[in-house]
Amino acid sequence: MQQYDFIIIGAGSTGCVLANRLSAKPNLQVLLLEAGPKDRNPWIHIPIGYYRTMGDTSINWGYQTDAVPQSGGRSFDWPRGKVLGGCSSINGLVYARGQAEDFDYWRQLGNTGWSFDDVLPYFRRAEGATIDGLDEDYHGRDGPLGISRASQNPLCDAYIQAAEQAGIPANSDYNGRQQEGAGYFQVTTRNGWRSSAATAYLRPARKRPNLHIQTGTMVRRLVIEGTKVVGVEVERNGRIDVLRAGREVLLSAGAINSPKILQLSGIGDAQHLRQLGIDVAHDLPAVGENLQDHYTCRSTYRCSQPVTVNDEVRNWRGKAAVGLRWLKDRGGPMSLSAGQVGVFAKTRPDVMTPDVQFHFMRYSAQKRGRVLDPYSGFTVTVCQLRPESRGHVRIASADHRLPPSIQPNYLDSSTDRDTMVAGVRLVRKVAGQNALADYISDEILPGADVTSDDQLLAYVRANGSSIFHPSSTCRMGTDVGAVVDPRLRVHGLTGLRVADASIMPTLVSANTNAACIMIGEKAADMILQDIS
Repeated sequence: MQQYDFIIIGAGSTGCVLANRLSAKPNLQVLLLEAGPKDRNPWIHIPIGYYRTMGDTSINWGYQTDAVPQSGGRSFDWPRGKVLGGCSSINGLVYARGQAEDFDYWRQLGNTGWSFDDVLPYFRRAEGATIDGLDEDYHGRDGPLGISRASQNPLCDAYIQAAEQAGIPANSDYNGRQQEGAGYFQVTTRNGWRSSAATAYLRPARKRPNLHIQTGTMVRRLVIEGTKVVGVEVERNGRIDVLRAGREVLLSAGAINSPKILQLSGIGDAQHLRQLGIDVAHDLPAVGENLQDHYTCRSTYRCSQPVTVNDEVRNWRGKAAVGLRWLKDRGGPMSLSAGQVGVFAKTRPDVMTPDVQFHFMRYSAQKRGRVLDPYSGFTVTVCQLRPESRGHVRIASADHRLPPSIQPNYLDSSTDRDTMVAGVRLVRKVAGQNALADYISDEILPGADVTSDDQLLAYVRANGSSIFHPSSTCRMGTDVGAVVDPRLRVHGLTGLRVADASIMPTLVSANTNAACIMIGEKAADMILQDIS
């Protein structure tokens, strides 16, 4: 039976960080387990490749939610990375931390050590930013994660100007002193290539003799003796093995798979587990509950000038030119992230901090970028940053190969519904400014005839989607509804921590990848402190 000091489950945004930082101690034997393959697919490393990898089930869990009552009874695709790098290998590359107030609120909930002042050093330690003019008090230059600015463009410049005209300030650094405003996104690229957690953290560490990486390895369950987690039962190439951890098992499988693995191991709501024929190892009803995600809805516009990506790739000559430009200087449409301009704004005066986020994209498409519209067009999506609706992740079977039941309960809260309607109206307000007058010929979606609050809400219900930021299913806290404590140890057990988006007490007011990497940096420090 093989034994390691630490076994890390999941080579995603957090797991890769843990593998790097822990294996930097040569006396520690570290095993990193990943269900998916190595990150050899070339589309992983080309920024625009996310539009292909999001639907590629060879590197993607391809989850689907249950039907959501308040969203037209629809189910939603939830791609989750199943490859080295996890979601950082297939996401839209946007690097956004969230508001300082998000983390201060975590601390107010009783999570000592998680205020913004506490976590800022870990954000800075991760960053290898190459952007001019950043406030050095808030950013790092020497970290492993490549951070650059989305490429500038006259249409994007006009959108930022239009936001200013609509009362939203320009902000060249929403990850700096304040988030509010409009500006170019910061993105996880280095020299034109995607900077995933795998390329940033695993690649420089993988030659260490004390770091062992196993891909194609499915975790069946945790091995528990009494109240101590001592190892992992895995399946690889048709063989079942038990791997033992001399110190701790670190569960970093994400907001869906971390609660799934806990429940399969008998850790969760006892009544639910017994109904599935699973022996209860530890009754912890909060596992899989408190699910939060950002719901988003798009507006699309017909552009009156041929300055969009739609125009650049309309025929084979354009596509060839786009490919040649990428080969030449790593620029052009193949370098694009899922949004070039970001807007963080307030939908009403009494909101203390921004409650919506826009992603401005220099193209329009039938479905998530896979089929571009045949005309010049661009897209603006809006999401509510702090949803009040809560869902759950619950296994539906004792079979580890089957997906869990995922119910996000989008728009269950009236606040969520009102904020989304107000957000779509704010998108329209920006689109109506003089700075965009020479670029917009008409609104395609929702359409000029959709005007009342009821009509806009109906549009949001029928056309909204996930922005793929699930979190909080193994919530951190000191109360009875929490799964892990502020040092990420699972309540009531020893030898087990959870470190990924699932531990967020509340969803950060931004894209989640930056926070997940921060969680990995901070968790590694806590673990090393606790074993010293």
